[in-house]
Amino acid sequence: MKIIRLRAGKERSLLRRHPWVFDGAVAKGGGDAGETVRVESAEGQFLAWGAFSPASRIRVRAWSFDEAQRIDAAFFRDTLARAIALRERLGIESNGVRLVHGESDGLPGLIVDRYGDTLVAQFTACGVERWKAPIADALIELTGCPRLYERSDTSSRKLEGLPDATGWLRGSGETSLELQEHGWRLGLDIAHGHKTGYYLDQRDSRRVCHEYTKRLCFAHVLNCFSYTGGFSVAALAGGAGHVTSIDSSGPALEQARANLLLNGLDPARATFMDADVNTALRQFVAEGRSFDAIVLDPPKFAPTAAHAERAARAYKDLNRQAFKLLTPGGVLFTFSCSGGIGVELFHKIVASAGLDAGVDGAILQRLGGACDHPMTINFPEGEYLKGLVVMKKA
Repeated sequence: MKIIRLRAGKERSLLRRHPWVFDGAVAKGGGDAGETVRVESAEGQFLAWGAFSPASRIRVRAWSFDEAQRIDAAFFRDTLARAIALRERLGIESNGVRLVHGESDGLPGLIVDRYGDTLVAQFTACGVERWKAPIADALIELTGCPRLYERSDTSSRKLEGLPDATGWLRGSGETSLELQEHGWRLGLDIAHGHKTGYYLDQRDSRRVCHEYTKRLCFAHVLNCFSYTGGFSVAALAGGAGHVTSIDSSGPALEQARANLLLNGLDPARATFMDADVNTALRQFVAEGRSFDAIVLDPPKFAPTAAHAERAARAYKDLNRQAFKLLTPGGVLFTFSCSGGIGVELFHKIVASAGLDAGVDGAILQRLGGACDHPMTINFPEGEYLKGLVVMKKA
């Protein structure tokens, strides 16, 4: 077994069971891509078993902090079984569920979502890439699903020195599927959609938007970065008079139109705009438009803390324009999925945006990822998704 020896004082994070070792913490040692290595302190104390990533700044991702643990196919099967059993206990009322959430489930770099009888996996780090075959076999065995599609085409894979990889790992068939949640039907494509095909992490937030719409009777709703219209369906199903959905992807908007029809919703109550959100918001402000509710769910602006300053400006500008467009008593559902933007910073950004727009707001609710996207207490970076429900004061 190859050994990674850390620099003096760099063992503290592993002693706290944080799963990452950065390149600057390594004094000596190495291994092949994805190879299991023994991580030791400068004094030779055992710290963890981990997967080595020679091209990544995250040089080692920990598998286990138990010196007696053997990292083999049985380890991955047992770890997967625990993750899947947790989701079964949660009793999620949807056929779309995240079964494995990377570090939070003890499998750094692995994401697995289930859509009915189809699994979709992302292998984003060298360690899980090396163990791909036994992981795939275990997933099929443990879930009883006949099909497993790979969507390893994320930017994080490039940081690991790994090429994109997509296609069927087990089984075959159509990639167009239907998600069912909260009594709604949502079409998706696991081969071409975002992430593994859909944003399952926003499941609970879509329900929250639906409930506020029913309670407050929104007449005009604006859904920005609408993708395939999950929040649009939620608002219309909740009784919204009209929903305007903006996205820069024509195919996503076509799917959004189809999703309205899937749910028996009147297309006359919806407008779809293939446009840049920032430009559209400024145009609406200039035209004197207003909305009773606005959803801001932009893409990731800050993947790491190093990008936080630039991302903060982008988030602030979006929220400032949204506050200007809200009617008095209107509600803003605003989100950040950037790991580099923490909860407190996001709150400050939204507050600053309101101040610049000359409005005050009451935070009605804080939102986060759905319960099948957990984070561990030792890995705060897992809290990438955060949201606020803010009512504009009259």
